[in-house]
Amino acid sequence: MSEYGFARASDEVLVVRNELAGQVVQALRRAGLHAFREGENEAADRSGAAVHVEPDAETASAAVTVGWGCAPGMVQAAVDSLDSGSPDAPVVRLPGTIGQHMQSALIKISLSAGVLATLENDTMNPERVLVFGMMSDLPPALRPTFDRPEIHHD
Repeated sequence: MSEYGFARASDEVLVVRNELAGQVVQALRRAGLHAFREGENEAADRSGAAVHVEPDAETASAAVTVGWGCAPGMVQAAVDSLDSGSPDAPVVRLPGTIGQHMQSALIKISLSAGVLATLENDTMNPERVLVFGMMSDLPPALRPTFDRPEIHHD
């Protein structure tokens, strides 16, 4: 059981989830993004792509997710504005807006690296990216096929 009363995933399941999370971090780093696992040292003070592994046995969406974290100073400015009674200040919406823009980029980068990723359809975490596995893990008949457009150099 976890601290909130949910059944914890088995060690074997967590190994697979952690391997997938590591592959996602590496794919995002190869693209030049700052990517890290949530729970690493000082992860709360880091900006970039935060990869989360869900330890619970049953998950609402996906066992591995990715979200974008803005610079801590930007997040603090939004919090300070809320604390001072200015909820309509542009700085309040900026971290969420950037997160939603980055969601699309995270999905496209993941897909191009062979990671099955899609939008989160959850109003509580609207900018999260759901990760389901590697395309190479699917049987060939279920793998997405893409026709790359021809690039003509004149």
